[in-house]
Amino acid sequence: MRPGLRVWARRAAAFGLCLLTGCDGSGVLSGGDDPAPPPPASRPAILVTPGDGSREVAPEGPVKVTVAPGGRLESVRFRDNKGAELPGTLAEDGASWTPDGLLPLGGTFSLDASAVDRDGARATRHSKFSTIAKARTFVAFFTPEDGSTVGVGMPVSLRFSRPIADRAAVERAVRVTAEPAVPVAAHWFGDQRLDFRPEQYWAPGTKVGLALRFKGLQGAPGELGTQTKDVRFTVGRSQVSVVDLDEHTLTVRQGGKVVRRLKISGGTPEHSTYLGAMVVSEKFKVTRMNSQTVGLGDEYDIKDVPHAMRLTTSGTFIHGNYWADPEVFGNDNTSHGCIGLADAKGGGAAETPAGWLFEHTLTGDVIEVRGSAGEAVPPHNGLNGWNLPWAQWLAGSALVPGGPATPAPSVSPSGSSAAASSAAPATSAGARPAPGASGTPGVSGTRGASATARASAPPAGSPTVH
Repeated sequence: MRPGLRVWARRAAAFGLCLLTGCDGSGVLSGGDDPAPPPPASRPAILVTPGDGSREVAPEGPVKVTVAPGGRLESVRFRDNKGAELPGTLAEDGASWTPDGLLPLGGTFSLDASAVDRDGARATRHSKFSTIAKARTFVAFFTPEDGSTVGVGMPVSLRFSRPIADRAAVERAVRVTAEPAVPVAAHWFGDQRLDFRPEQYWAPGTKVGLALRFKGLQGAPGELGTQTKDVRFTVGRSQVSVVDLDEHTLTVRQGGKVVRRLKISGGTPEHSTYLGAMVVSEKFKVTRMNSQTVGLGDEYDIKDVPHAMRLTTSGTFIHGNYWADPEVFGNDNTSHGCIGLADAKGGGAAETPAGWLFEHTLTGDVIEVRGSAGEAVPPHNGLNGWNLPWAQWLAGSALVPGGPATPAPSVSPSGSSAAASSAAPATSAGARPAPGASGTPGVSGTRGASATARASAPPAGSPTVH
């Protein structure tokens, strides 16, 4: 073929190919359909808390995986440093995931999440973090003691070693049972005390059980309970005594029957004795009362007050008095707030009025004080919640709507108080327990030292009773 014909043939072939396949003005070949769209560029945004590399994470976290609107989590794998998977819960809409329960202390964890958006685009996120090696802990000191026999007025009282933020969770972890059965309700006095009692005094012979299930429970952020404890005690005979400050008498009733009437001396008008139902929480055969601990200077320091029984945390006692003129008993109120009875020095005389009462009194027995003058005892001052009407007591539970939110005022000794101490051992479990409280799980004890007493030592020759 001649050269000219060959050029013409090549041009014709190229023109025919354009007709068959399509050709734009630039000479680039193209198909007959629209070009395919590029792959999706969007990705679902995943947020993992805590971030990768975080340390000292609290056992309660927060640990959470969330995905931006329009996305949905497909899978979340949460594992410890041994590769064991830890359980968690995915929200129904797939928008979030959280672990089930608290994280172990001192662990390292990895979290891998994948998500997809509405366009089918997928994304993944990885986070590795570690928890704190040791959390702060709390325990409850309980009253009364395991295995004890108590009076009909003894509540179940718990004092916590640390302030409780989640009162509802802690309250749910406590169970108080009674046989024969009777409704028992809880009441918070501030954020470190929780008491339980029935509407009326316990029936004699009642068997009471207390179950504490605080181990692993979060009482406040970063603070875990360590306690699992069962306590049982028995309610003894009924003894409810009545003090009449106007008549200067104490009438002792057992089972509703009068067994003895004793002469007493109460507080002066300037230092009046509290009125109301007060529960004996501690007993000391001999104790010390010192005015310096309550801001009364060097007015008194009695090192051997006999037959002392505590009625309030602030220091009201009913106790023996060997230094006063015996004539004041039954005739005058001359103390700084305590209730005094005639006694002998040393605390060994069981036949004196104070000695007899001491020997016939259980912790948990009730002393009801009446008079024409004086202030009502605050319910949180001692084991004296019986002075709250039942409706108010029920309102103090954290499990009822509008439950407690404001701590009760703390008890501070007034000028009508003094200090008492004894050789009773102290209990330690991170904080000092309440009188007669028990300490660490499985360990119990009683605090007596540095307790406050409403009492006063007289000047020489003075008939004042304390």
